[in-house]
Amino acid sequence: MIAEEVYDLVLDDLFIRADHLVPGSNVFLKLEGLNPAGSVKLKTAIALVAQAEESGLRLPGTRLIESTSGNLGVALAMVCSAKGYRLTCVTDPNANPQSVRMMKALGAEVVVIDVRDANGGYLQSRIDYIHDRLAGEPGRTHWLNQYANPAGPKAHRERTARAVLDAIGHVDYVFIGAGTTGTLMGCAEFFRQHSPATRIVAVDSVGSVSFGGAPARRHIPGLGTSRRPEILDESKVDEVVIIPEADAVKMCRIFAGERGLLLGGSTGTVLAAVEEKAKDIPFGSVVVAISADLGERYLETIYDDAWVNGRWPEVIDTPQIPA
Repeated sequence: MIAEEVYDLVLDDLFIRADHLVPGSNVFLKLEGLNPAGSVKLKTAIALVAQAEESGLRLPGTRLIESTSGNLGVALAMVCSAKGYRLTCVTDPNANPQSVRMMKALGAEVVVIDVRDANGGYLQSRIDYIHDRLAGEPGRTHWLNQYANPAGPKAHRERTARAVLDAIGHVDYVFIGAGTTGTLMGCAEFFRQHSPATRIVAVDSVGSVSFGGAPARRHIPGLGTSRRPEILDESKVDEVVIIPEADAVKMCRIFAGERGLLLGGSTGTVLAAVEEKAKDIPFGSVVVAISADLGERYLETIYDDAWVNGRWPEVIDTPQIPA
């Protein structure tokens, strides 16, 4: 493959089998972390920036701004650097330090908001900062707004979900993590139209309020919100599975030790949901799980014994990479 720009290198046809999670069925893990931005958010970033360009904004004269837990910020920084656009990423202390360094290395301004919102998270506080920034820089700053912008789900409707159906064919279940819910909504819309029998399973974290759960402190970026995203439409989802973060970390560490695959926190959450629902999945089913990113950005958290021990000491006994 030879591309004109780095953001053209979207790899949408990479899967690895994980049949052991649902004995008697075929389980495919769609790996989204092997593009240059390292996550499924590259497709979101391309779509959000394209929508801003098509809206008539004077780019590169206008600064783009977005709230991000990490992966979207890296992807946006990559796209904006290649296009010559100014970008501000608004994140919080839960963001992986490596992601923050990558955003800065790619030329983005990074603002870290450390004031918790009413639900114990940082999302509303990040958005409040963006509103203040927009008010103080009228006409000079534009919010991409992944939480309400239909360009995000459209990217995953046209690319991510289509790639699954093209590669796998018949699909009985799709497990998709719910963060900003752009990937979830786009995939759900596509399967509702092109494979209505496919069961859409949304996966969220304990402590997230997206599906009406009680707010609680969370430690792993990527899944869950402390503010319901505007693009979320629960009517397009068949089932919601809520997973404790400790189970997600345990699944990540098991895959590292047994499969040689470092997975990101949201992937661990999704795979823990697949394992939890295995008893309800009929024999011979075809199951697809979306892996939003890989684990290199989590070496200081999920794969660090001291960090995990300080939060979930019961997880440390989980097998990891053999000594």
